[in-house]
Amino acid sequence: MSETIAKQLEDALSKIPYAQTLGIVPRVIGDEFTLVMPYSDDNIGNPVLPALHGGAIGGFMEMAAICQLIIDRAASGHDPTAELPKPIGINIDYLRRGRPVESYARATVFKAGKRVSNVRVEVWQDDPDKPIAALHGHFLTADDGK
Repeated sequence: MSETIAKQLEDALSKIPYAQTLGIVPRVIGDEFTLVMPYSDDNIGNPVLPALHGGAIGGFMEMAAICQLIIDRAASGHDPTAELPKPIGINIDYLRRGRPVESYARATVFKAGKRVSNVRVEVWQDDPDKPIAALHGHFLTADDGK
């Protein structure tokens, strides 16, 4: 991921108030783009366990999907600064309790059409092989005519 795309992702995330609320940060870990959600007391849904709020996890995964679509758009020669992708339909599987630690998300675009893209996102905390949640979503993507 080039520094230019990383900057564009940071700019895109800065325009999304919920991304700012969650404190989401884009990073390259290894060779892969990874979105990081630092731990915050504000993201706790059940203080008794404690466990992350499902809405915080869901919003985090949606941001990861949007960022990956921006990266893929730039890699295919389209304008990544065009209109942000919009969710059409999202299904979330909550697999494990989100503990009060830093969380990571990676997205994979399975089909990138001219108007609609299909994306899968997984979130984990300590071990990428033990995701705490997964998102399957369809996103409306802008077509800049290329």
